[in-house]
Amino acid sequence: MVVTIDNVLTPEELAAVCGQLRKASWSEGISAGPQARLAKRNQQLAEDSPLLPELRKIVLRALNRSSLLITAALPYKILPPNFNRYTQAKSHYGPHTDSSLRPLPDGSYLRTDVSATLFLSQPEAYDGGELSIEDTYGCHRIKLPAGSLVVYPSGSIHEVTPVIRGERLGCYMFMQSLVKDTEHRRHLYDMDMALIALREKYGDGDPHLIRLTGLYNNLVRRWSEC
Repeated sequence: MVVTIDNVLTPEELAAVCGQLRKASWSEGISAGPQARLAKRNQQLAEDSPLLPELRKIVLRALNRSSLLITAALPYKILPPNFNRYTQAKSHYGPHTDSSLRPLPDGSYLRTDVSATLFLSQPEAYDGGELSIEDTYGCHRIKLPAGSLVVYPSGSIHEVTPVIRGERLGCYMFMQSLVKDTEHRRHLYDMDMALIALREKYGDGDPHLIRLTGLYNNLVRRWSEC
């Protein structure tokens, strides 16, 4: 399931993040696993960058505001976000899947169920650089306005196509979902979106909606692991 979410960052937050990244010192991308690292040709902020704490705070605050993100991903834990840069100097990230486990700052591990990319450069600022994601329904090529987010299963094969002009800035992150199974999350997402539409039409007090909402919550209880 591939879901896009517009305007996750406010214009003020986007300006603050991009302003910080313009002052950043970039390192060659190092966060990938052994196989994915062979396909990775980009730059990212190092973990010891003094800019990271404030940048992460801005992004996580924005994610916490997004009800659609909760509906789509049902996040349990979110790995601290990282930031990367692609330029026209043969910069790309070839086909790969994300590592199934990622270390957390406290030494424990996060199971990567959902990956997400927050676009920070406007589409007209660069050529190429699409995020291409394969799923059951085919290949999605995604290039969103700055401040918008795409979430997708971490186990899907995906890539960032070569940037041939300009600069592509982004923020990427991994989430462990309350619901591990991808298809279960898809069903819950479809059901919750339908419930949202029905509430807007009939109001919260409709007795059939109350029953359907109870069914949704009971399915979350049945399928969640936490």
